[in-house]
Amino acid sequence: MKNIVENAKRFYRLKKNQQQPIYKRALYEKILNSKAKITGVYGSRGVGKTTLLLQVLDTIKSKEKLYISCDHPMFFEVSLFDFVDSFAKYGGEVIVIDEIHKIKDFQTQVKLIYDFLDIKVYFSGSSAVEITNADFSRRYSMYHMPILSFREFLELTYDIKLESFTLEEIFTNHENISNKIIDTLKNKKILKHFNQFLDEGIYPFYFEDETKYLDRVQENINTILYTDLVNVVTIDSSKIESLKRLLLNICVSNPLEINLEKLAKLVGISKPTLYKYINYLSRAELLHHIVYEAKRFKNMQKPDKLYLNNTNLFNALCINSNRGTIRETFFTSMLYKQHLLNYTSHGDFLVDEQYTVEIGGKNKGFEQIKDIKNSFVVADDIEVGFKNKIPLYLFGFLY
Repeated sequence: MKNIVENAKRFYRLKKNQQQPIYKRALYEKILNSKAKITGVYGSRGVGKTTLLLQVLDTIKSKEKLYISCDHPMFFEVSLFDFVDSFAKYGGEVIVIDEIHKIKDFQTQVKLIYDFLDIKVYFSGSSAVEITNADFSRRYSMYHMPILSFREFLELTYDIKLESFTLEEIFTNHENISNKIIDTLKNKKILKHFNQFLDEGIYPFYFEDETKYLDRVQENINTILYTDLVNVVTIDSSKIESLKRLLLNICVSNPLEINLEKLAKLVGISKPTLYKYINYLSRAELLHHIVYEAKRFKNMQKPDKLYLNNTNLFNALCINSNRGTIRETFFTSMLYKQHLLNYTSHGDFLVDEQYTVEIGGKNKGFEQIKDIKNSFVVADDIEVGFKNKIPLYLFGFLY
């Protein structure tokens, strides 16, 4: 085991020699300041979990620290607990364990480390894995790492600092916030940047090579389907084509047109299997599943809404997409982790059970929501809103 630890240290030295991005995402401070013995970061492929943990490890003042990635062949036949135990015996104080879901019994291994070893652990895992269950949440500090927000995209593009705002601040003070953001940009062209962000730039690797971005997104999708889901939820690889057909159908559909019974027939699977696949793809952060508001209280025969996880997936999956669907997908992608989203008969979304939102273009009116309290039109193609009409891009400043 000592030889394996020394080999891991050599790989860590090689990893440290690679140039790391200077930009630190908002989650960096939370992870760095975590007092927990074991801290986990989970999220979709490509959102920057490895970069974040390497930045944290680089900042920590300890000579005895180590980074390992569990997708390295050296860990295929080695007990993770035994490895960490051996590192700790020789003075190890801090370890980052990347891609922990590659270890088949990682839950047991992490529990043993927590119970018996005196070492600080940071780990990353795929969203496709159930690492947010109650048992994990009780023992460890778990943090979700989302896709880039529009705010972060602008910061990376222009090397500037921009504020984030709460949902309530956006609803109540959006005119001042919009003017403040636009004044910060040198060319003032907020809508130009927003349209670019809808197409590309949601994953941080965009800033490594813009010309290969779409290829990387497509690789991401295939890796999630053919590697993560096949290995993690033990789905038969022959069923992956059904998952791809499901994503393609969502890509070319309007949200309200998605009827799960018809969708199951189009994809060529049963309705119970479709629900199972929707759960898999939601966990893997390839799509969002939004239910009708009344389903919270009683069984309503209303179709659910399915959205791709983010707007950059459209170009990777289909040629023709609906602008209205892209708008709603953006809104969903920016709110889904921090806020409760349902769809409603009056308007497009009910947010946190109190705000009704209708999404549309710059000419969208209030006809559908005029008599509803706390209702707002969220409009694309406007720079600054007025009263209860808010620019769509502002919801990219929630984090």
